[in-house]
Amino acid sequence: MGQTPTFAVPPSFLGVRSTARTASYVVAGIPLDIGVTNRTGSRGGPAAVRAASRMLTDGDHPHFWIDPQTIDLADIGDFEISLGDIEKSLALIEAQAAGLPHLLAIGGEHGISLPLLRALKARRGEPVGMVHFDAHVDTWPDNFGQVYGHGSPFYHAIEEGLIDPARTIQIGIRSPVQREIHDWTVGKGVTILSALDVHAIGPAAVVERVRAVVGTAPTYFTFDVDCLDPAFAPGTGTPEFGGLTPWQVQAVMRGLGGIAFVGMDVVEVSPAYDVSEITALSAATVMWEYLALMASQRVA
Repeated sequence: MGQTPTFAVPPSFLGVRSTARTASYVVAGIPLDIGVTNRTGSRGGPAAVRAASRMLTDGDHPHFWIDPQTIDLADIGDFEISLGDIEKSLALIEAQAAGLPHLLAIGGEHGISLPLLRALKARRGEPVGMVHFDAHVDTWPDNFGQVYGHGSPFYHAIEEGLIDPARTIQIGIRSPVQREIHDWTVGKGVTILSALDVHAIGPAAVVERVRAVVGTAPTYFTFDVDCLDPAFAPGTGTPEFGGLTPWQVQAVMRGLGGIAFVGMDVVEVSPAYDVSEITALSAATVMWEYLALMASQRVA
């Protein structure tokens, strides 16, 4: 346990003091929420998740026995966005993500995933697989006429060749969706595990499905907090009945060792609707679990 009590930890993610863009793992906030379709407020997500992360600074990870604070980790603050302009904001986000070695982004809305995947494609030269926790497929061509709304990032990611749909798995899906959107997504090769599927087969079976889908090639990890049931994550813009529990997510994540993750984001925390920081803490813990998973592979 560190010498600083949790309430006095600096306001960066896990209280890290480094701001080096060359660190092995770089945290950045992206306070974009101008493409949301229901409740606004995820622009406050980066600050809320950083504040909640102080609860994770007083000991080692109890499964991997690693302290994520001790790895080469930096928090470079928040990316710039263009107020009220989605497409210009996406271009700014892509430019700021370029060159970062391994980015952990805190949203903001789920639309931030699109420019982050564009930056990955520019850097790596090939599409990546994707592990996607969400209540929504996010493959609508547009949201109420807005082409780059937060329900469309993976439609564009597939159409632009940023992700390989045959190596993409969506976990926790359960929202209302037009049949043609569902069929288009599955027809492209995406694997969908609904929340009911997860409840029925359990985390170990989910891990096996993830491994079978994404394989060993580079893979992106994206986590929308609305994949969790609103009982555990009320602080989000589009809550959906019947979601996952935190322990299910945690169990799946701890089983993903060996997958070649190359970046991640956690999105859609809307602190104005949160209760006692439980949604923000869930998002911070997902990032902490991800860092511990990455660090365990380096140690191994």
